[in-house]
Amino acid sequence: MKIILDAMGGDNAPQAIVQGAVDAQSEFGVDIILVGRESEVNACLVQCKAQDNPHIRVVNADEVIDMHDDPAHAVRRKKNSSMAVALQMLKDGEGDAAISAGSTGALLTGATLLVKRIRGIRRAAMAPVMPNGGKGVVLIDCGANVECTAEYLLQFGFMGSYYSHNILGCDNPRVGLLNNGSEDSKGTPLCKEAYALLKSAGEAGRLNFIGNVEGTDVFSGKVDVIVADGYSGNILLKTVEGTVKFLMKNLKGMMMKSVKTKLGALLLKDDLKGLKKLLDVSEVGGTAFIGITKPVIKAHGSSNARAIRSAVKQAIDFTNMGVIEDIERNIEHMVLREEPDKE
Repeated sequence: MKIILDAMGGDNAPQAIVQGAVDAQSEFGVDIILVGRESEVNACLVQCKAQDNPHIRVVNADEVIDMHDDPAHAVRRKKNSSMAVALQMLKDGEGDAAISAGSTGALLTGATLLVKRIRGIRRAAMAPVMPNGGKGVVLIDCGANVECTAEYLLQFGFMGSYYSHNILGCDNPRVGLLNNGSEDSKGTPLCKEAYALLKSAGEAGRLNFIGNVEGTDVFSGKVDVIVADGYSGNILLKTVEGTVKFLMKNLKGMMMKSVKTKLGALLLKDDLKGLKKLLDVSEVGGTAFIGITKPVIKAHGSSNARAIRSAVKQAIDFTNMGVIEDIERNIEHMVLREEPDKE
């Protein structure tokens, strides 16, 4: 398998990207293509003592899309950027998956314009996996689509279900619609319309729709896929991330207050490490853009080498597990009306 990495995307590029790529290549045995400013990437490979690794290739791309660039303009105007070149290579079949820690908007725009959406899918969605004490819960969408239609949410439900089944191993994933109450009468007009579509899909036996779910259900284990518009989903995700940081910071402070608590912390050291690992975004690596014809993974902007290594593992799993193929096979159940795809 061949993984294409945008070596210049992210806060810690290119060093962290290159180190993560080297670690992933060694651990997983895949071929890696690093796309970026050749001299800088090669210098990083020398630092990692991987300049002679035959399974790592560098492709030069002089431009870089940064976080301040307008996504649509950047992809069109910076055609020699590391991100655009990586996506074009993926489209042309020069690799099996592409990863970038760069601008989310630019990566989504580039994936849509260059790699293309699956025919019939109205919008690609981001679907991070959050811990819930079990296999994890898929949140779809978490920010790619701020404004949605009911059809988008219906498609998110199907795509999230296939992702949960193939990647997380959930049998017949339970799909819930994020809302401000569990009653079917709750929510905005969009939520009510989406509820009706998801319920109909459930009654037809195509989806295991369990109804509305609230924010308190995220970690309850009662739902495997949470469907949301990108606005609500992003607020939920960022609130969870902020809460985790707050709790871990205060837990650490509490453990250091006295000799007694320090002894307790020593006894709980391994358990606390396990909890930290469970909540660490570096262990996940990133999120796939679901609905694109080929695997595109968005790594966190602040990714370190471990996070990039995890993103490569995620790209391998996403490529091998048949999520895209499942969506393509079942697209007829996910489309309400025929209309031309507009990029």
